[in-house]
Amino acid sequence: MTEEKVNVLIIGSGPAGYTAAIYAARAGLNPVMYQGGQPGGQLTITNDVENYPGYPDGINGPQMMVDFQKQAERFGTDVRFGLATKVDFSGYPHKVIIDDKHEITANAVIISTGASAKWLGLESEQRLNGMGVSACAVCDGFFYKGQDVVVVGAGDTAAEEATYLSNICNKVTMIVRRDEMRASKIMQRRVEKAKNIEILWNTETEEVLGKDEVEGVRVVNNVTGEKTEIKATGFFVAIGHKPNTEIFKDFLELNDAGYIITKPGSTKTKVEGVFASGDAQDFIYRQAVTAAGTGCMAALDAERFLAEKEDELEEQEEVAEKA
Repeated sequence: MTEEKVNVLIIGSGPAGYTAAIYAARAGLNPVMYQGGQPGGQLTITNDVENYPGYPDGINGPQMMVDFQKQAERFGTDVRFGLATKVDFSGYPHKVIIDDKHEITANAVIISTGASAKWLGLESEQRLNGMGVSACAVCDGFFYKGQDVVVVGAGDTAAEEATYLSNICNKVTMIVRRDEMRASKIMQRRVEKAKNIEILWNTETEEVLGKDEVEGVRVVNNVTGEKTEIKATGFFVAIGHKPNTEIFKDFLELNDAGYIITKPGSTKTKVEGVFASGDAQDFIYRQAVTAAGTGCMAALDAERFLAEKEDELEEQEEVAEKA
């Protein structure tokens, strides 16, 4: 096991991590970033990003993350490949193990490990991901304006996505595998109010149709066994997200869904000197721009924390000299 000491360690990349890196580097905090298992985060599987300020013509998701990384490196961020596999926040400074072989001791840790969308697990779903298959209606719904789309799911997320899409799409078909929805009553009422939303009960997706882009969906009724093909250009999977926070569960406070709980109005966790940003702690908005905002907050919180630590150390040294 090799060892290394750093001032600020950023775990994970994406808009939150890179923004934290930019602010931390500009503040002279010498940040080291480990990009994680999916460098650049979920935006690396997003073809077009049109709702991020500063890109009037839109931008390809992977290219956007390349731009973010270049900007972080321009100010001195040490960006590295590697995955945090274990942490020990029981003492100070904090310890993080990278790839089970490199131990880093950090004065401050910024978590930006993000969250991963849950998928159905179909080959066609993965093959057409970004070509009509999406896990974010707010991100990609605009591209299907006036078209027919399908939403899979029965919870609040699915109901919210379907309702959002009903305002811009010609028709929304919801695929619900049971004979009832799990969504809250108020969200179900919103779905029922929308005249262009059709719900297919007791139905499951068998295959997403199309060679190079989504052309339709083949579904099967799990009661009768009847199969139906639905014409659609968009296929939105809304069965939830899983935050990438498993390694922190023994030290940080997580909610029931696994998202890191931070103190209101900040990115501070229950452990002093550990900060959480982006989709690892945001289960409401989950947008690139909000992730970047919390990345900025995390870097500023870390900067203030380290300044206070330095002041404490100086006071202790003064007391020791007087003694």
